[in-house]
Amino acid sequence: MKIDLTETTSSKINQALVSARRAIGTPAIGMVLTLVIVTDEENAYDALKSAGDASREHPSRIIAVIKRVSRSPRARRDARLDAEVRVGSDAGTGETVVLRLHGELANHAQSVVLPLLLPDAPVVVWWPEDAPADAAKDPLGALAQRRITDSYSAERPIDELAVRAATYSPGDTDLSWTRITPWRSMLAAALDQQPATVIGATVEGESDNPSCELLAMWLADRLGVPVERTYSAGPGLTAVRMETKNGVIVLDRADGSLATLSMQGQPDRAVALKRRETAELLAEELRRLDPDNTYESAVKFGVEKLHAGGEVKAAPAASAASAEKKPAEGEQKAPAAKKAPAKKAAAK
Repeated sequence: MKIDLTETTSSKINQALVSARRAIGTPAIGMVLTLVIVTDEENAYDALKSAGDASREHPSRIIAVIKRVSRSPRARRDARLDAEVRVGSDAGTGETVVLRLHGELANHAQSVVLPLLLPDAPVVVWWPEDAPADAAKDPLGALAQRRITDSYSAERPIDELAVRAATYSPGDTDLSWTRITPWRSMLAAALDQQPATVIGATVEGESDNPSCELLAMWLADRLGVPVERTYSAGPGLTAVRMETKNGVIVLDRADGSLATLSMQGQPDRAVALKRRETAELLAEELRRLDPDNTYESAVKFGVEKLHAGGEVKAAPAASAASAEKKPAEGEQKAPAAKKAPAKKAAAK
């Protein structure tokens, strides 16, 4: 069910939500959080579709905030709020409110969104594109316990990681980090199967893919070894190679879906490691609303340090126990890296 409201207010939108729920026979609210999406007209459809799919796992009130650019000075002075209310099959398992803010109202989005938040429920704000430099200090970001950005959508993705590190606040996260969760889990599990001291690593992938940098920084930070960043044609992250005293561990994914795990003394194994859709990434982030300390440590390691190289701290033993403390997050420490020309890091 859809209800269109023109030149409306937050109070009228709340009344429309109640009326719509009664009309379809579901007056009870079973939603667990409010997801605020800050986007534009160009990206609104894809963002709402991803959020709707994620809401099947996390029933939510989805509020899309679209700031409309006014062309004339007179229109920019006029404040107007248009809204679209969706419930039932048109809104996944929750309900959706699409807000279009015109004129001066676009600078005060938080005053419109605040009355629409679910009472006593967590708030998550997601910027699919054009995230503010400091998400926690943004008026909408300040309302949230969790703030989701995506460095991959930035004009200069690698430089964006430095911005995220400099302005990090507890609750910040990045979908570029979420994309490498299966890789981190698989690498930690590989060290559990073959306990050994890691003495070096190589991460291979596309040149402007921040997920590759984040994985390299995670390895350098947690393992305390030099990490070399090499480049390939993709898609995305293509291979990770860890040099150990017991041999080489290689996780190679050349086609973006199926990877091969190779370890000394064991047969090669095929591993499902497909590139995930935005809805899956969003659903994963909505599972945890506490600060991600592992992401904080990895992003603060620094892209500059990774690419410039530098002094490497003594590497601790990368045993199964230390690597498997948190399979999806990893645990180990120290720096280093060296930028090198493109070369293939995989071995089968």
